Amino acid sequence: MKLHELKPAEGSRCVRDRVGRGTSSGNGKTSGRGQKGQKARSGGGVRLGFEGGQTPLFRRLPKRGFTNINRKDYALVNLDTLNRFDDGTEVTPVFLVDAGIVKNEKSGVKILANGKLARKLTVKATKFSKAAEKAIVAAGGTIEVI
Repeated sequence: MKLHELKPAEGSRCVRDRVGRGTSSGNGKTSGRGQKGQKARSGGGVRLGFEGGQTPLFRRLPKRGFTNINRKDYALVNLDTLNRFDDGTEVTPVFLVDAGIVKNEKSGVKILANGKLARKLTVKATKFSKAAEKAIVAAGGTIEVI
């Protein structure tokens, strides 16, 4: 294969549509917008959710509940996930992010008691479930709320 023989993949390149450049182009005169009307005008068209003056769906449906702006969202980690670390390891939120277990710390890390812990670890996290606390201590590890 030589440089002058290189060709793009079939269908990956196409000629752009030059509208309003004569009838023979297939997109002359009205430039593919049809005859008159709001959508034919420059800057024309309707906003998102507009239904021609009929009350839009988002206003017809009942509203329920509310969103608490002060809500804290925690990254959740189960005990069985912590078994991949060696005995005596200090597990911190930053350590969990580096290990790829937690993608984003969010408001902090909460340790949940799903699974069995077979390692003796020092776990530092924002929150612990009661069962997770007991399981870590029972395995000979220590916990620290940060």
